[in-house]
Amino acid sequence: MAELTFAEKLLIARRRLDLFQYEMAERLGVHPNSLTKYERGEGKPHAAVLRMFDLLCESEGIRFDEYENAAGAGAAEKGKSMKIVLAEKVSPATLAVFAAEPGWDVVTHDQLPNGLAAALAEADALVVRSAVQVDDALLEHAPKLRVIGRAGVGVDNIDADAATRRGIVVMNTPGANAIAVAELTVGLMLALARRLPAATAGMHAGKWEKKNLQGSELRGKTLGILGLGRIGLEVARRARGFGLELVAVDPFVSAAVARENGIALVTLDELFAKADYLTLHVGLTPQTAGIVNAKTLATMKPGVRIINCARGELIEDQALVEALKSGHVAGAALDVFREEPPKNLIYAGIDNVILTPHIAGSTAEAQEAVGVQIAMQVREYLKLGVVQNAVNLPSLSHEEYVQLAPYIDLAGRLGAFLAQAGKGGLDAIELIYGGTLTEVKTELVRNAAIAGLLQGSESVNRINALAVAQERGMRVHEEKRESHRGAAATVLTIALHSAAGSHRASGTVIHGEQPRLIEFDGIDVETPLEGHLLVCRNYDVPGVIGKIGTILGQQGVNIANFALGRERAGSKPVKALAVVQVDEPVSARVLEALKPIEALIEATPVTLPDGA
Repeated sequence: MAELTFAEKLLIARRRLDLFQYEMAERLGVHPNSLTKYERGEGKPHAAVLRMFDLLCESEGIRFDEYENAAGAGAAEKGKSMKIVLAEKVSPATLAVFAAEPGWDVVTHDQLPNGLAAALAEADALVVRSAVQVDDALLEHAPKLRVIGRAGVGVDNIDADAATRRGIVVMNTPGANAIAVAELTVGLMLALARRLPAATAGMHAGKWEKKNLQGSELRGKTLGILGLGRIGLEVARRARGFGLELVAVDPFVSAAVARENGIALVTLDELFAKADYLTLHVGLTPQTAGIVNAKTLATMKPGVRIINCARGELIEDQALVEALKSGHVAGAALDVFREEPPKNLIYAGIDNVILTPHIAGSTAEAQEAVGVQIAMQVREYLKLGVVQNAVNLPSLSHEEYVQLAPYIDLAGRLGAFLAQAGKGGLDAIELIYGGTLTEVKTELVRNAAIAGLLQGSESVNRINALAVAQERGMRVHEEKRESHRGAAATVLTIALHSAAGSHRASGTVIHGEQPRLIEFDGIDVETPLEGHLLVCRNYDVPGVIGKIGTILGQQGVNIANFALGRERAGSKPVKALAVVQVDEPVSARVLEALKPIEALIEATPVTLPDGA
């Protein structure tokens, strides 16, 4: 009989109890981060944790005999039939995870005499890094393939939609290099504070210039963190040791998680105004592109230092260059650039900027970690059916996928709309399914909605969106109920809840493929969920709509669609809603031109993907 490890038992128990990771952590009395390590087979749990786990399994009637018998029988029956293809070079430790399984046939990248396609004919699992392109044509040669593992974060080289249609799970390893990126970020902060590049350059040139190299301490300074995903939180944990005050912006992190890590959540304007050091850890979205620009730089403290190990597009380069030359920005450290490798590096020759060639995640430990992590994830899925860090969803037939596809698209768009049009933080996400959605598997719909909501976070997409939400302390609640909206029988509603209030939006699909917003914050309105939108909240008084249209026309903004709605009942004056679809993104100049409209409460630009 094959004995299950504690990690395997923990995963089985959590799946049987249908508990989120943080909920299981509460039941066992451990921190969620510790539970993550235990499920990955890292660290040795305390005897008290093991005892608590045994008591939990006993009280819930969870037994592992069937799994142990199945694992033993499976190895005996399958023999060489469980085939793993490692299409690219991996570390010995990665290979050892698979090699330790009795009866598993492991084929490495240098054992493919007839090519990868031929090797996949009998394969159960495929592991790649970034070089191999896993497209629909390649998957045609893999009729038995059950899982694709990407040793790394990005899955641009894998056609996840094609894999989903074929019932293949695609997994990646988000966060495996978080420590490496966080350490480089802190290292760059120290290098800026103590002027290390100038010091070493002077010594290599035979100079001894102590007087000109007086630095400053990190202690007592304020670190502003834009984005509190895995990397942002790891930076925060290390920065506390240097005595830095921590402030951060991330609307999709609960107040509890921030509080546990000694971080004060502030507004974006406050972040820029308070930070002595500003570090960027967000993904690239329409809202974050160029977020460090001439206007925002002007609001920062003189002498601020900026570190970017996230995406080069977050910074408007010319504006930063001018701020560096003027001394308003005392220094910058950049590991990422708009073009990589840069052909014409605008920062070359500026002595108060440190430049590194996108090496934040390039450590031996990080590369080893992603390989071992993906091997363990693939192993757990093949042995126990436990899915971790997937970027799609398994167990959907082709017919089910075709039926759900329009609502998956709707969910992502509705989530992205709320992320941009809603205000405030986020502690809980509520999803309400109506009509046809009450009768089908909704995991993909749920996760597409969460991925849309968390679009600015690092490496968020389908299944792993739920894991990211859990790590950020958010509760996700789902409910299926009959729709009462007449012709729009199949309706998806997403509600966001926080201490500051709630926002909700409902949508449906018309003509089988066109996503529509049909309600926002209690006001009925119908508009396409695509392209560039301007969401206007105003008091329902005469003339507002005309003024909005006139100003947009004066600013050269062409209106494609103008949808209106107002509160059904309530106190006076009644509030109204206008969702204006326009041909181009709404600029800051246009928003400024709209401000003088007296009855206009706010105008918020939203950008969504164009329709298919």
